[in-house]
Amino acid sequence: MPLAVELRGVDFAYGRAQPVLRRVELAVAPGELVAIAGPNGGGKTTLVRLALGLERPTDGAARLFGEPAHRFSRRELLGYLAQRSQLGVDAPVTVREVVGAGRLPRTRLFGPLRSDDHAKVEEAIERVGLTAVADRPLMRLSGGQQQRAFLAKALASEPALLVLDEPTAGVDLEAQEALAELIERLHRELGVTILYVSHEFGAVERFVERIVLVQGGIAFDGSPSELPGHWHDPSHLHA
Repeated sequence: MPLAVELRGVDFAYGRAQPVLRRVELAVAPGELVAIAGPNGGGKTTLVRLALGLERPTDGAARLFGEPAHRFSRRELLGYLAQRSQLGVDAPVTVREVVGAGRLPRTRLFGPLRSDDHAKVEEAIERVGLTAVADRPLMRLSGGQQQRAFLAKALASEPALLVLDEPTAGVDLEAQEALAELIERLHRELGVTILYVSHEFGAVERFVERIVLVQGGIAFDGSPSELPGHWHDPSHLHA
C-alpha cells in the first residue's frame, strides 16, 4: 500500500524569495495521526499545501497515495478543515446544509443529493454529536459547535486523508478539549489518516503518537515524549 503522504527532498520558495522549506523528508503511512506544529511563519502551512498538491515543490517530489500530489486524481479522498477565521459562518445556512456540501466531491456536479448521500450526511452529523441541532442556523451555534459542523462536512466525503488546520483556534479551552477527544475517537473508529496542523498542540499531545515540527524544514519528527523541552513552551511556537 502506498504512503498517504510522501515528501522527498522537497525545497520550496515563493518566486525569487528565500526558500520557505529546505530538504524536507516526510512519510506518513495510511492510518497515522500526525501533529504538524511549529512557529508562525515556520513553513507548516506551506508544507501542508505541498502535501495536498496545492503548491508544487521547487525541487524534490510530493506524492499523495503514490500519485504526484499536484496531479492527484481522487480529490474526494481528501477532507480539509480550514482555519476558523477562513470559514465564513455568517451565511444563513443550517448545519445539515453545510455538511451536505461536503458530499459534493462524491456526487454529480448538478442535481439533488441521492438517498445514500443523505445517509452519509446524517451519519457525519451524528458522529460529531450535532444531530439535535442539525436544522439550526450555523451562525447561532457556539464556536466549538461550528467547528464540529465543519469537521462533519469534511467527514461527509468519506476521506482517506483528513487535514485539520488550526482546528481549536478561537474556541474556549473546554471546547478545545472536547474537539481533541472527538478527533481521537474518529481516528480510532474510522482509521482515517489525519494531519493535525497547529502552532500549539497541548489538547492533542496526550493521544498523538507523532509530532512533526516545522521550522524552515523538519526540526523534529518523533514521539511527543522525545520532544526537546523548549518546544513545549507555547511562546516558542508563536515566535
